[in-house]
Amino acid sequence: MLTDENLRLAEALLQACRERKLKLATAESCTGGLISATLTEIAGSSDVFERGFVTYSNEAKSASIGVPAEIVAGHGAVSEPVARAMAEGTLRRSLADIAIACTGVAGPGASGRKPAGRVHIAVARKGEETRHAQMDYGDIGRGKVRLATVRDALTMAMEAVAAAQ
Repeated sequence: MLTDENLRLAEALLQACRERKLKLATAESCTGGLISATLTEIAGSSDVFERGFVTYSNEAKSASIGVPAEIVAGHGAVSEPVARAMAEGTLRRSLADIAIACTGVAGPGASGRKPAGRVHIAVARKGEETRHAQMDYGDIGRGKVRLATVRDALTMAMEAVAAAQ
């Protein structure tokens, strides 16, 4: 499930964080740890990658990273408010400077009113406003949605690191 493109992005992100002395953490739902796996495939990642949370269930999102249950109940797990809360909660519950979070419907098929391929990605950085993107990959298959999410999450994190002073 690791692609050359995603590994190149991970290596570049780790190097950029290393140069700025920033630590990374992740909170993953629909990718099931694939962002963390991609980052840790790179030798030497331990000096940058601080920890990863796989919060697949709604209960795990609340218990592990402090996502308020009322946000999940009010907006659904696959939503901008939940993705933002996941990233921000990861910063609070880790030693990281930047947190990557994702929640979505990998498919096949829709989940409630959320179509297959809908993913929310958020990147939080200490002292900065949390970034968010809604991705609509379509019903392209579970693996392809997960890989596209990894690519776009790493890209968003790289943009947040590049903006760091």
